[in-house]
Amino acid sequence: MANEKKRDYYEVLGVQKNATADELKKAYRKLAKQNHPDLNPGDKEAEARFKEINEAYEVLSDKDKRAKYDQFGFAGVDPNFGAGGAGGAGGFGGFDMGDIGDLFGSFFGGGFGGGGFGGGGQTRTGPAKGGTVRTSLTLTLEEAAFGCEKDVTIQHVENCETCKGTGCEPGTTAEVCPECHGSGQVRMQRQTMFGTMATSTVCPNCRGEGKIIHQKCKACGGTGGVRRRKKVHVKIPAGIDNGQAISVRGQGDCGRNGGPAGDLIVGINVTPHPRLRREGPHIYLDQTVSILQATLGGEVEIPSLDGKIMCKIEPGTQPGTTLRLRGRGVPSLNGRGRGDQYVTIRVEIPRNLNEEQKDALRKFAATMGEHSGVTKSEEKDEHSSIFHRKKKK
Repeated sequence: MANEKKRDYYEVLGVQKNATADELKKAYRKLAKQNHPDLNPGDKEAEARFKEINEAYEVLSDKDKRAKYDQFGFAGVDPNFGAGGAGGAGGFGGFDMGDIGDLFGSFFGGGFGGGGFGGGGQTRTGPAKGGTVRTSLTLTLEEAAFGCEKDVTIQHVENCETCKGTGCEPGTTAEVCPECHGSGQVRMQRQTMFGTMATSTVCPNCRGEGKIIHQKCKACGGTGGVRRRKKVHVKIPAGIDNGQAISVRGQGDCGRNGGPAGDLIVGINVTPHPRLRREGPHIYLDQTVSILQATLGGEVEIPSLDGKIMCKIEPGTQPGTTLRLRGRGVPSLNGRGRGDQYVTIRVEIPRNLNEEQKDALRKFAATMGEHSGVTKSEEKDEHSSIFHRKKKK
């Protein structure tokens, strides 16, 4: 960046000249994150802005340099001002990148300065929660609706009883890693276009453990945990649905280095009911009735979540009519009431009627002013008439 094009440092950071140290740091972190080359690969403009931002913050974050800059401008902080260059051969000189270590840690597995930047992997020196164990349960529709209690058998990792989770053979102890001194990380420095940058990475000597076990426990192979089967009592809440899951705290794998145990996740599978169908909190049923029941009304026995119940059919009920039975659905997961049951009426049309039944229906149709066909005697007379006409010809 040529000197004649240098922008005011306050303008670069987007702050007022009376900005506090905290305001400067906040503005710097925001802009550094937006323009960092590792987040903008191949973007030369972002790279140039990043360099400009760091140059501005290096000056304004230092009380003495800031005072000289406020009084003399660029000439007060850059002896080469007017002769070209922007910050000397070192780019950012001895600029301390520790100020944004926590900012970039989540992106690059470490952080600048003390936190390490760009370090790969994770250390395992502190307490860590155990892993999650997953299993599944198959329930009936009624069990899912009203809740129940079940026992599930799982495999999980428990602390080794022989070494008490240390991974060491009884009577021995682990050695603190001489390379990382127990931190699980080692610092490295490298020269970049922005100057010297310190990075932290997983210690290759102990693989992030912070300790070295010379005599591993024979029971667990030095892992500190063994896989075992156990039975867990699970309470299923009323209203749970197919595909949902419940979490049982502390029933997963054991924690590391004194950390808490993980959780058990139980996935729920609900077996389809032969007649009832669930949609959310409601239950649906198709119920077949006879013509007589649909016409004259009455009561029919139907299945429900509560067992067999009687359902009233009003006289003249038409096919496809849906009846609503309030409060016969699925209880809410939050305990606030139940859904409804909806019964759709299907009318069964009789087949293979005998002649007496057909005549009865014809007589009924006649009383209704309907013509439903010829009677049996009319069928015979018509047949005889046709035969007689053919014979005369």
